[in-house]
Amino acid sequence: MAGGDEDGAPRHRPRRRHRHRTARPPRPPGRRRHGPRRRHGGLPGPLGPREPLGPRGPRRPGTPADRPLRRRGAPPVTAPAATFDNAFTESEERRALRAAVRQLGTRYDRAYYVNALREKGHTDELWHEAAKLGHIGVNLPEEYGGGGAGISELAIVLEEMGANGCPLLLMVVSPAICGTVIARFGTGEQKRRWLPGLADGSVTLAFGITEPDAGSNSHRITTTARRDGDDWVLNGAKVFISGVDRADATMIVARTEDARTGRLKPALFLVPRTTPGFEYRAIEMEIEAPEKQFQVFLDDVRLPADALVGDEDAGLVQLFAGLNPERIMAAAYSVGLARYALGRAAEYASTRQVWKQPIGAHQGIAHPLARIRIETELARLMMQKAAFLYDSGDDAGAGEAANVAKYAAAEACANAVDQAVHTLGGNGLTAEYGLASLLTASRVGRIAPVSREMILNYVAQHTLGLPKSY
Repeated sequence: MAGGDEDGAPRHRPRRRHRHRTARPPRPPGRRRHGPRRRHGGLPGPLGPREPLGPRGPRRPGTPADRPLRRRGAPPVTAPAATFDNAFTESEERRALRAAVRQLGTRYDRAYYVNALREKGHTDELWHEAAKLGHIGVNLPEEYGGGGAGISELAIVLEEMGANGCPLLLMVVSPAICGTVIARFGTGEQKRRWLPGLADGSVTLAFGITEPDAGSNSHRITTTARRDGDDWVLNGAKVFISGVDRADATMIVARTEDARTGRLKPALFLVPRTTPGFEYRAIEMEIEAPEKQFQVFLDDVRLPADALVGDEDAGLVQLFAGLNPERIMAAAYSVGLARYALGRAAEYASTRQVWKQPIGAHQGIAHPLARIRIETELARLMMQKAAFLYDSGDDAGAGEAANVAKYAAAEACANAVDQAVHTLGGNGLTAEYGLASLLTASRVGRIAPVSREMILNYVAQHTLGLPKSY
């Protein structure tokens, strides 16, 4: 539940090289560009399957159709195309990835999720099975055991898990934030040490940025890192840090002193859980999730020089390399959960009969659910746009789109769960139907990793050009 930064992301990073599509032949007079069925394919439930489209355009050089992921049993995936003309269709590889995650949901459904949490406090079986199939590390480099794809594919995995009723918040943190930062900026030794385990699910990392007095405003972070010979010494505190107790290490955002100006600047450090001086305390939460929340205390935590991730002078760039995927994945989490709630409500409204007809035949029931369907689909499209921009190397465009996607998805999710409970009436509050427990979880997206108010501030200032209001 780490909070983000309200200011803009760094501008651009180098784009991947892609082959351009060949020009389309002119259309015959009067013929439309797309047929009436040319929409997203392969979505379950209220975002139902569509007819498959025709063949894709030419692939990137050196990307055969049957190239497997590193993990055995996972469907092949490729990096996204560099043009947006096919953005409203999904490739065969991505549809296969959705289907594979959906198939996993036949064994790990909402009933499994709830029972595992109440009996064991974790869903490790689901995590390790998903990792074995290559889903958890789908965005990480192939040379370190990952799938070699992007945030687009990782978002598909989390969305589909949420649609199965099994959202895994740790996916937002471990492979998306920490895995991305290490893959892009880590040293060769850091990549060899951490990425293979992140890819196969045997290693998890937490991410520590939010502080008691620095939530939405990460410029106020007071955790410091000072040099002491060849070592670093960290002092400070963090709050609302997910999964610290089960993580092998936590990526801590601290401030170092600029030798030229004396000003403090952000830097990232990997702190193993057993490091002396690193302590954590659980926060009791009213959320049913496998990832617990913690306060973290760093009291003269001494780290070797190689604990610093990337360049000490480029911490802000490296930080946003993780925060943009965080917001995209937060949107995927919310979209998946919204789809699950909407599916349960639509199923109930189709079968529950009052006065000899299903309650879904009444517009008072049908129209609110239809509006939720529209909100969810719009949020999903914005999430896909943000992921596309990020995977294409456009950090600035991805930053704005990720904020918008996160906002839209959080609103859709909260509305979906609320309307689902209302559709079921008294049954919506029972343990049997399992929707009431989602009321709290669905609101998380409105607060974390960045509040909806801070996103509105961002859009007002950076998109509309209005004066800064905070």
